[in-house]
Amino acid sequence: MISRRTCDYVFVFYWVVKYTLGVALKLTFRPWSRGRKNVPRRGPVILVSNHLSFADHFFGPLPLPRKVVFLAKSEYFTGKGVKGLLSKAFFSGAGQIPIDRTGGDASDRALRSGLRVLAAGNVLGIYPEGTRSPDGRLYKGKTGVARLALESRAPVVPCAMMGTFEFLPPGSHHPQLKVRPGVIFGPPMEFARYYGKETDRSALRAVTDEIVAEIAKLSGQEYVPVYAADAKAQLQADKAAKGTKGDSSGTGELPETELLVSYRHRCSDDSLQEP
Repeated sequence: MISRRTCDYVFVFYWVVKYTLGVALKLTFRPWSRGRKNVPRRGPVILVSNHLSFADHFFGPLPLPRKVVFLAKSEYFTGKGVKGLLSKAFFSGAGQIPIDRTGGDASDRALRSGLRVLAAGNVLGIYPEGTRSPDGRLYKGKTGVARLALESRAPVVPCAMMGTFEFLPPGSHHPQLKVRPGVIFGPPMEFARYYGKETDRSALRAVTDEIVAEIAKLSGQEYVPVYAADAKAQLQADKAAKGTKGDSSGTGELPETELLVSYRHRCSDDSLQEP
């Protein structure tokens, strides 16, 4: 049985938000979608998406007639003050599962919660990049998505958010009304050939890379084979260095060669503890 802290405990609240905020979003921003029929109407489904903007949380599930439960970063549930309370109330009420992105036992518990959601026949959404893209490109996926796919044996539906990076760029609180955000749902993927290899690192990496490659086909994004979190850290360091030198130039996009150097020094290739 699924704990009431993970999914259907807020069934009514979810649909109230869906048909109030959702209608307002449709009328105001005119979002579009393609491939909705690729998402099964019944049974467990893993919805795997690129992550360009905070707006993805709203426009990704919006076209679907099913409830989507996402693994959300724990910071949404631990904020202070009025803003923190509102954030916690909204994400808890919408049935989101907090996940500790520092790895270890906390992330493993979150993944187990995700498996319980799937075992109950629900739709689980996950962003394999682990965080929002810092520059609109598609980054390397973490292998937690493969663990979910192989352990649950649920179909994986790749999903591409379109235009949300321009619609609501990172750090911005003002949507660009000239941009119509969209979402494309690809055909379901299955990985029967990897069943029984849930602890095989090479199999988990292969499944993850195959899913991300499909997202890249749908979205048309440039792929960068490093983790987005490392790209963000390197971009911040680069900006800080330029600020020290008094250089305000730059495009906000780090060359891939520099990212690869940083990546090799700062993280291991395959972490089974990271979603």
